[in-house]
Amino acid sequence: MRTARKNVRYDAVGLRDVLLRAVEIRRCRWCDEYELVLPDLDDLHRVIAHAIIGKRGRLAPAEIRFLRKHLGWSSASLATHLGVTPETMSRWETAAIPMGVTADRLLRLIVAYRDRPACFPLKMLRVVAWGDAKPARVRVDVENGQWRAYAA
Repeated sequence: MRTARKNVRYDAVGLRDVLLRAVEIRRCRWCDEYELVLPDLDDLHRVIAHAIIGKRGRLAPAEIRFLRKHLGWSSASLATHLGVTPETMSRWETAAIPMGVTADRLLRLIVAYRDRPACFPLKMLRVVAWGDAKPARVRVDVENGQWRAYAA
């Protein structure tokens, strides 16, 4: 095996415009087969996800699909979290209709905070839209120099 470092287009996740720079490639001297050396794929996908949610423009259908899969959710599950029908979710991912700005922002927020369940449990997104809009009663205390909020 020969080893080299090259720039490689990474389209294995359904995104066309991801370029991995200076990736190690191992190539067989006899058959010319090759393999990419990609350590810690979860971290790679996290970095790609955060690059996507940091872009200024609206999410493209392939990006929506990638972010959903990055979260490990089915289409129906993400639809439930966003408060839309599974059909709408499918239409966003196939470019039949564009994702609305509010849903776009919410999906970005979910991805950004997926590793912080203590701050905002994502399962709460399922019930946010159900029920009447009543002002929240919140008690805020300071304990050891830290603010803590409690539902009153």
